[in-house]
Amino acid sequence: MNDVRVLAYFAGDPTRTYQLVQWLEVLEILDGVHPVGLVLRDPDSADVIGARTRLPVHVAETFADLTETYADLDAAVVLYCNNSPLNFESLVDSRMLHVHVNHGESDKQSMASNNAKAYDRVFVAGDAAVERYVAGLLDFDASKLVRVGRPQLDLPRTPLLAPSSRRTVMYAPTWEGDADYNDYTSIVALGQSIVGAILDVPDVRLVYKPHPKVTTSLTPSVAEAHLAILQLIGDADPGAGHTAVLTGDILAVMPGCDAMVTDVSSVGLDWLYLHTDKPIFVTDPLGDAASLRHQAPISRCADIVDLESIGGLTEFLAERLDHDELRMGRLSMRHHYFDDLQVGDSTGRFLTSVSDLVALRDRLVTGGDTAITA
Repeated sequence: MNDVRVLAYFAGDPTRTYQLVQWLEVLEILDGVHPVGLVLRDPDSADVIGARTRLPVHVAETFADLTETYADLDAAVVLYCNNSPLNFESLVDSRMLHVHVNHGESDKQSMASNNAKAYDRVFVAGDAAVERYVAGLLDFDASKLVRVGRPQLDLPRTPLLAPSSRRTVMYAPTWEGDADYNDYTSIVALGQSIVGAILDVPDVRLVYKPHPKVTTSLTPSVAEAHLAILQLIGDADPGAGHTAVLTGDILAVMPGCDAMVTDVSSVGLDWLYLHTDKPIFVTDPLGDAASLRHQAPISRCADIVDLESIGGLTEFLAERLDHDELRMGRLSMRHHYFDDLQVGDSTGRFLTSVSDLVALRDRLVTGGDTAITA
């Protein structure tokens, strides 16, 4: 087992495995450069992940199991795709370099957490993420930030949607978060109205693709809104091809769409990167446009959907599908979030950055360097 050089650590339950799943193909590419292993704390999550990858999966339920596993593997670098409290049990190991890679790029407040101070490096997408950390945290060492883009967006995907002669608009709400400060979902305040407005656009097919945790939400208002949306789709014109896509990769749904309505989340930024030439609508369920413009720069090159504008969304969508006036703004904003990266560049940056850290760690443990440097 000791030939593993890089580990991906995950302490979440099965409902959060989507966070690691989106990294699996990238990690399999990395495995061709440095052998990669996965360490999971939850056996049920390990079963989910094990069915999705050829990479070796190690289960360490207890802290004793974890320390024993790390001793056996003797890896150089460990990657973290979330901020689970159990990450700190892994961070105890002082013979590896610890790197936070997150599970997306978004403007949610949780994306710039003080937890980042615990890691040796934090991989980020581009300039917007750097600004987010520097502006959002007190006394944060910005030299820890490594700009790698978004490697997942380099991967080819087989489109999930059947072709349609209709123009397709996707509604992709995020979930309600695990605290009020991280609640960006529009599904309760605006969801049914958004779906109804899209269904009323002439010659349009609706695709409803909610965040995975919307479909399993235990918050009554979210669960009720989700079911109501499914009912609206079920009652709509059966010949139009309207559909709900409740499983699968949203990145594989995007190629079949002509416009998107979404919340502050990674989904909108993935769309901005991959489909810069297509319109995007960003929701503002709190009705605070000034705050939205400040916190989420993408909203400055998008049309905003709130309680005041929702009544005109049908006409606005139809107009935007015919006359896209914000395309140049999206091109500029794409650069803000993802530097000048093109499809394929992020994976190269990621592989190089991990390789640099593997080499640095090896120098450090053999006494070649006396301090961690960028």
